[in-house]
Amino acid sequence: MAPCTTKARKCLELSLFFLAIITMVGSSEAKRMKQTKMVLYLQDWESGKNLTAVPVAGVSGRFSNVLNFTSFFVMDDALTEGLDRNSKEIARAQGIYVNSALAGTDLHLAFSAIFTGDQYKGSTLEFRGADRWNLQYREVSIVSGTGGFRYARGYAFLETVYLDIPGFNAVVRFNITVKHY
Repeated sequence: MAPCTTKARKCLELSLFFLAIITMVGSSEAKRMKQTKMVLYLQDWESGKNLTAVPVAGVSGRFSNVLNFTSFFVMDDALTEGLDRNSKEIARAQGIYVNSALAGTDLHLAFSAIFTGDQYKGSTLEFRGADRWNLQYREVSIVSGTGGFRYARGYAFLETVYLDIPGFNAVVRFNITVKHY
């Protein structure tokens, strides 16, 4: 084996030095991230007073409701601190959901939680994913955020805690875990 040249040795030492710095910077960034857990209740009302979700598209000639494949809804739902529709509003869930399964069993969610409460007012979390609404528990992704949730990533476990199928109304508990700066 040939002896290592001075130039090659310095190059190797410099490479190891930069690798050590990159590792330290990466680990210090991870340590600065906060983890926030919260429970919010999505109040989704398609009938009665104060509608918060409205069908805007679906199969032509069919009554558009959440149980029909291709039904497309725009929502502006309250996210509250409690199960009751009149409990304190923490955020608004604004976006869309579409029934994306031939059997009518899956909704695709894409919405922003825009915080209205004092602690995170003006901050947002972005939710995306499949909501197999007929299962007791399901999970969706939190893919980003702004303000107090800048660079957020995480997940939310969903559980339907109230379901009125004739009126197409629901309350869904969101158990949220999110990491952010």
